[in-house]
Amino acid sequence: MGHSSSRDGAGAGAEAPSPLPSRLARFRRRLRDRAAASSEAAESGRAVAADDFAGIARIRIVKADMQFKDKFFACLSLGERTYRTDKSDSTSSPVWNSEKKVVVETNGPHIARISVFETNKFAKNTLVGYCEVDLFDMLTKDLDEHSDELTLLDPSSSITTVGSISISCYIEDPVETEQSFARRVLAMVDYNEDGKLSLSEFSDLMKAFGNKLAVTKIEELFRQVDTNGDGIVDMDELAALLADQQEKEPLISNCPVCGEILGKYDKINDMIHMTLCFDEGTGNQIMSGGFLTDKQASYGWMFNLSEWAHFSSYDVGLHSGSTASHILVFDRRTKRLVEEDIDGKIVLSMRALYQSKVGLTLIDSGVKDLLKNLSEKQGKKMNSPESAKDIPKFLELFKDQINLDEVKDPLESFKTFNEFFIRQLKPGVRPIACNEQDTIATCAADSRLMAFSSVDESTRLWIKGRKFSIEGLLGKDVHSDALCNGSLVIFRLAPQDYHRFHVPVSGTLEKFVEIPGYLYTVNPIAVNSKYCNVFTENKRVVSIISTSEFGKVAFVAIGATMVGSVTFLKKEGDYVHKGDEFGYFSFGGSTVICVFEKDAIQFDADLLANSERSLETLVSVGMTLGVSRRNNGLQAPELEKCSLE
Repeated sequence: MGHSSSRDGAGAGAEAPSPLPSRLARFRRRLRDRAAASSEAAESGRAVAADDFAGIARIRIVKADMQFKDKFFACLSLGERTYRTDKSDSTSSPVWNSEKKVVVETNGPHIARISVFETNKFAKNTLVGYCEVDLFDMLTKDLDEHSDELTLLDPSSSITTVGSISISCYIEDPVETEQSFARRVLAMVDYNEDGKLSLSEFSDLMKAFGNKLAVTKIEELFRQVDTNGDGIVDMDELAALLADQQEKEPLISNCPVCGEILGKYDKINDMIHMTLCFDEGTGNQIMSGGFLTDKQASYGWMFNLSEWAHFSSYDVGLHSGSTASHILVFDRRTKRLVEEDIDGKIVLSMRALYQSKVGLTLIDSGVKDLLKNLSEKQGKKMNSPESAKDIPKFLELFKDQINLDEVKDPLESFKTFNEFFIRQLKPGVRPIACNEQDTIATCAADSRLMAFSSVDESTRLWIKGRKFSIEGLLGKDVHSDALCNGSLVIFRLAPQDYHRFHVPVSGTLEKFVEIPGYLYTVNPIAVNSKYCNVFTENKRVVSIISTSEFGKVAFVAIGATMVGSVTFLKKEGDYVHKGDEFGYFSFGGSTVICVFEKDAIQFDADLLANSERSLETLVSVGMTLGVSRRNNGLQAPELEKCSLE
């Protein structure tokens, strides 16, 4: 299929029409217009309509040059979809020449990640390199088709190169997409492949698509193009007419490829659906799809067998029992799904302990005390000089999730594992959004976030412990009616995260209250369980921040399994500015919960939307969290001008 427009202009003797804007100019204009429209929509509260569609991009992964020989495959991840190439031969220069068409939306995901894996017959496939590419940057350059050779980075260091990969990108204009689609539909009945169709062929095609359009109407459309009356028309001309008619009155009722009934949404979505379906029939090497993350795409036959046998599942949302095998989160920066790394043996033990009545019996019979003692012993161990030897193993386990280039001190300066665990970051790597606007709250930790406008929402969508309440979380010395009826946000830190937490709002620290308790895991496998009450039974420290913009804000630092202590760097009476370093957790996963008074904050829409799906959002310190609803009639700050990074 060619990349030039099917409209080559008028005949030689025709008057030259005014030149149309180029395909690239139209694409740029859509990006610019939609940015302005979304700004207006944000101010007026209107939802953005279907014209968010910018075009369909064809991305081709051509080849790579690696530093060693093996059998490789590559994955393309964009938003909530991942595609993978076939496996190459054993070589250091794999060639895939494999492509996929993806929908580009002006306000949707546009940072694509390309991951390269080396294959293993029995063990799991290994991620060896990756790169990220901004499709908007590539597709707005002054080229019809943009090709580039990108550096593949080591998953454990963004400054270490492991090879290079060649890709090409091409954006189809919506008009071009419609006509290209129509030509390919008509080609199904062009049996002699001469680029011409008869009336009977066109009629058969319409009937095959399930359309009940009257015969006279079909003939009328056909004769609009059959100007010389010979009963044969040029397929390109008929394609233009068909595309135009499909916009006015759809002729195609069912997708010719998958058979799905069309018309569920709108005409543009029908066209997108059929274009992507027809992509499988071009004869080109097409990447296989159906994956949510590149990690899922990298799994071998053992994982596929476990899914088939229902031993595990791979999906977004609440997980319980045997389905609690994989935890998917939404990366706010790249707008794509990622899978959280957890050791398989740990997953099995957590499922047995927290997702069953047998586990509940064990917890009630003394396991909770055992977990507490184990965590305290592990904390002491991680403070010993011998624990420093565990740092390299820890980095290898999370090599694509810990960026050592952000760490303030060199690796060799950490004399114990805990010194590394509570590492500081270089100044500026976590900028604070709208730093001078105290009416905007920011994220308190590098974490997986859930935001809820009420306690009822949190228990409906996420927290399944039967006894959860704000009163139980804050304790009798802190809770108030305003807080108990308020909204809350949960920041869950995993072991691989930066474990220092920061102040989300500016104000004065009124008090600190330490509440003794147990040390259950804060992993969603436990939080989503009806058998235990993680947040109201775990050891925690509650601090109250008094603010002029949000009223009272409760900041709850919750310990967890393997977390020996919570350390605060501020004291009662201190004035803190949002983004200030507030404290840190020692070894292990842990959680911060912030409780706001009723109607004090409007959480960012994307955070609420993901939480409504029971999907955690991966955020970084300083990203926007929400805006005060108590700004005394002042105009709300323009959040789109605040950095999310």
